[in-house]
Amino acid sequence: MYRITCPCLFGLEKTLSFEIKRAGGVNISMGDGRAFFDGDENVIAKMNITSSVAERVGIVLGEFGAGSFDEIFEGAINAPIDEFAGKDDAFPVVKGHSINSRITSIPAIQRTVKKALVLRMKKKYNTGSLPETGMTFPVHFLLQKNRMLFTLDTTGASLHKRGYRRLSGEAPIRETLAAGIVDIAHLREGDTVCDPFCGSGTILIEAAMKLLNIAPGINRSFIASEWKCFHRGIWEKELEDARERIRRDKKIRLYGFDCDEEMTKLTMANAKNAGVEEFITAETRDIGDFIYPDSPCRIITNPPYAQRMLDEDQVCAVYRTMGKRLLPLKENSLYAITSREDFPELFGAKEDKNRKLYNGMMKCRLYSYFGERPQKK
Repeated sequence: MYRITCPCLFGLEKTLSFEIKRAGGVNISMGDGRAFFDGDENVIAKMNITSSVAERVGIVLGEFGAGSFDEIFEGAINAPIDEFAGKDDAFPVVKGHSINSRITSIPAIQRTVKKALVLRMKKKYNTGSLPETGMTFPVHFLLQKNRMLFTLDTTGASLHKRGYRRLSGEAPIRETLAAGIVDIAHLREGDTVCDPFCGSGTILIEAAMKLLNIAPGINRSFIASEWKCFHRGIWEKELEDARERIRRDKKIRLYGFDCDEEMTKLTMANAKNAGVEEFITAETRDIGDFIYPDSPCRIITNPPYAQRMLDEDQVCAVYRTMGKRLLPLKENSLYAITSREDFPELFGAKEDKNRKLYNGMMKCRLYSYFGERPQKK
């Protein structure tokens, strides 16, 4: 069993906790934008392959007070990197952050940590040199309020990189955030989904993958699956199980619209890469020409923000047009993420619920409008 940690975007902790339980993780503790839990290699593999909102999966190597370089060195030298990396393997200190701490120089912290790890590895393998020509075991650190969290990354490229979005439009929504919003919308088989600002199609693709039970990591690789200290068969079995859980016979319909024809083409190209193009239709259409599909739908969308694409007047005009075209919602529902806290006033209706989410480092809110319940026939 390992102590494991997964970061996520702020606001998606509840979804992450559910995914950890589903993967078999136990002794879960949640914080702002991060989870800790216990699990074996099966859990590590399953979280990498199946989690839709985790940014990466790391093994905790240590957590200690780090108010000085001496404390950082002593904490790092006690980190059991040698239980994973062999004599010839590489163990770069590739990523780190310092938040509200006395020590702020990331390069200086990296040098101190690396020096300690080298000393530990040399002692373990009784050698004067470490070629670091073998497999890679990336080390990450988070120094926050003079305490350091020290982790061994099992993921490699961040989990939001599913592999299907090789190109994107301006200011695309991150895949993990799109997946989190889709989870909040509680999609069910038979739902019709619509995104009137589809861009490169991320929300629609994440919705299709969720409805079809396609694991987000099914078409990409993970750095730990190649480690000799792990069992390749476990990762292959988890991938095989994920493929068997896919259900392409479900009846779902997803529609995307964008005023830019290049974006609708990109949506379909990305949908093809993700293997869900048969379930998605994308058309070039401005929000002012929006028409509801012929059945109640869930609108899930990431409209433009003034900080990202348009100026203030243009954004206000877009949100007012949204209200004119979408209201009254009747049996339809709406989930719109934006940094604008005056969205309800511009849209012309008070939301049923809103929650704080972060799009990268930008604080946003997801405004939820549930619409009327369908009449029973």
